[in-house]
Amino acid sequence: MTHHSKDNLQAEAKVLLEAYLQKADQLKAKDRTHIPSQIMPNQDPLIRRYNLEEVSLGFTAEQAQLEAMRCLQCIKKNCVLDCPVNINIPGFINHIAHGNFEEAIKIVKETTLLPAICGRVCPQESQCQLHCAVGKALKNVDQSVAIGRLERFVADWERESGRKVIPDVKAPTGKKVAVIGSGPAGLVVAADCKREGHHVTLFEAFHKMGGVLRYGIPEFRLPNAIIDKEIETLNEMGVELITNFVVGRTRKLTDLIEKDKYDAVFIGTGAGLPIFSGIEGENLVGVFSANEYLTRANLMRAYDKEHADTPIFSSKIVAVLGGGNVAMDSARMAKRMGAETVYVIYRRTENEMPARKEEVLHAKEEGIEFRFLENVKRIIGDNYSCVNSVECLRYELGDPDESGRRKPVEITGSEFIQEVDTVIVAIGNGSNPLISQTTPQLKVNRKGNVLVDGTQKTSMDRVFAGGDIVLGAATVILAMGEGRKAAAAINNMLLHDIQIEKAALEEVCNNALDI
Repeated sequence: MTHHSKDNLQAEAKVLLEAYLQKADQLKAKDRTHIPSQIMPNQDPLIRRYNLEEVSLGFTAEQAQLEAMRCLQCIKKNCVLDCPVNINIPGFINHIAHGNFEEAIKIVKETTLLPAICGRVCPQESQCQLHCAVGKALKNVDQSVAIGRLERFVADWERESGRKVIPDVKAPTGKKVAVIGSGPAGLVVAADCKREGHHVTLFEAFHKMGGVLRYGIPEFRLPNAIIDKEIETLNEMGVELITNFVVGRTRKLTDLIEKDKYDAVFIGTGAGLPIFSGIEGENLVGVFSANEYLTRANLMRAYDKEHADTPIFSSKIVAVLGGGNVAMDSARMAKRMGAETVYVIYRRTENEMPARKEEVLHAKEEGIEFRFLENVKRIIGDNYSCVNSVECLRYELGDPDESGRRKPVEITGSEFIQEVDTVIVAIGNGSNPLISQTTPQLKVNRKGNVLVDGTQKTSMDRVFAGGDIVLGAATVILAMGEGRKAAAAINNMLLHDIQIEKAALEEVCNNALDI
């Protein structure tokens, strides 16, 4: 394991930057591909596994400029096309390359109010960086321009320098928009509708804003202080923020339109319903969904034992079932909560894991043990109904299934017992059913996902939806993309309403003049 300190990386970047700055305007495409990609400074794994401080420390200014100089400023902007919210990526990167960080963040803020979040948790390697010309030239997507890390850099620079950019808001229109859920999709809709001058109310069921960003992503990957700052911008724009409000219980969705006179409603309640596999022993003490475990540890601050009384299970040997980012988050959090041994049990190989490579690498560095080509057949308890072991099966890979990944095939007679005292199930989540159960006219599919058209409009008039409640569990940036589409449709609908009302008023005035 090699650990690079931030100071060493900064010193190396400073020397290189001075050399390249002398010929910055003469650099050809080939020269730019020869600039080494910058290593993200991280906390020492031997230290960070015992704290909740952020693992990735962010580029230094010298590193950011060097990394930005690698961008070829392509004519065909594949990175923009591959970004679900179409950020002007070459534009803001060009400003970073020239040291104009304030202009860079202004460009980013034209499109998104969540750059510090997206720069940290979005899978850029499978989106904006996937078809980067630099990565293609070097035949390695991991060598693409580090767009996400540069986005994070300018967002952090803005916050730390105190030069915060608040988006312009148009004059009040008199129209009201209700946004249900303060996850990524809801935050985008709130911002985009407020920019147009509508009164926006953002409703959140929990006591803190942020949705899955806050309860589902640990502090060591996305600090809650970052979420607070991003949401603070909405507040400064004039968005009304209401917490502890459960639409479907506190108020029905239809009441928001019929009684509270909202002109449009957006549903962004996410996919917070845990999925279990239905195996024997899932009801034993010591079995948790990843959602519950992370919510207790993160949102309810169980990790802060000096200041919070949130109960959480004391574990020594933990088995995490699943291979996605949520499984990585759960495993790494369990380690920080005091577990001596943490296994990630996954029935395929590492090549098929949906988790980001970076998250898997960080987990390995922190001592998480990966058990590939294995799966839990049943969970075994003691005389007190507490978990004491799991029975596992070994697998081999067969032909590809409908997902394109090779299908795991059980190896007959390969059962074995593994001692554990805690099982965290991280195999996926379903859509929150509360709103659909209390709003029968809202059409959903068999999985409970809200059905929408190409503009994110639901089966109900003036009601739109997006994010995980539509997609199932997806990424932050995909949810934001759906929010962007929904906001555009809502704004167009309300503009049409305003034009009709204006025309009607003019007709009344003209008739009055005729009289």
